[in-house]
Amino acid sequence: MSIDQELLDILVCPQSKEPVAMAGAELLDRLNAAIEAGSVLNRGEEAVTEPVTEGLLREDGRILYPVREGIPIMLIDQSIDVSRV
Repeated sequence: MSIDQELLDILVCPQSKEPVAMAGAELLDRLNAAIEAGSVLNRGEEAVTEPVTEGLLREDGRILYPVREGIPIMLIDQSIDVSRV
């Protein structure tokens, strides 16, 4: 895990204010297979083309915020609705 636990403890979804946690490997594998197949859009309706090696999953399990180079991308439009994957 590249995100400091203290930071992880205070991060929340900017939309719902629900806590987030590191996404598991199974979800990331499923998401990356869908990205490779070209079937993933972010919530800004743009195609996701880069694999997601780390992500923060909202407490309800629906929304994932990618982590790029150790930096959480906590922008609603950049998040991915993993309930569609």
